[in-house]
Amino acid sequence: MLPNRMQLNKTVEEQLKKLKANTGITPNVSARIAFFRSIESKYTFQPNIDYKLDGGLTLDKFTWLGKTQLITELLLKQKYPELEGKELQAAWASHVEHGISALRNHKNISELVNSA
Repeated sequence: MLPNRMQLNKTVEEQLKKLKANTGITPNVSARIAFFRSIESKYTFQPNIDYKLDGGLTLDKFTWLGKTQLITELLLKQKYPELEGKELQAAWASHVEHGISALRNHKNISELVNSA
């Protein structure tokens, strides 16, 4: 399962903060939206590529995932049964990065909602 403390890539973190400034949606909620958009798109994390988790925003997994924690971990384990701990966290972070690319340029919350 995922570690209790998790972080993202610094670039993704900045994109989440920018999205919060534009829409008011907190980084943890927008990370959840980005993760599920990425899963729906059939994106696959490549574990053999070194993925940096160098962001400064380290939160516990319940804060990052909220009520989606169980389904997020189950989806990750189904898609990546060979991964554990930090590798699984990197997969989650990679999915957030992939999913945020479609969300990061929205200027307000109604624009974001209408794009779904």
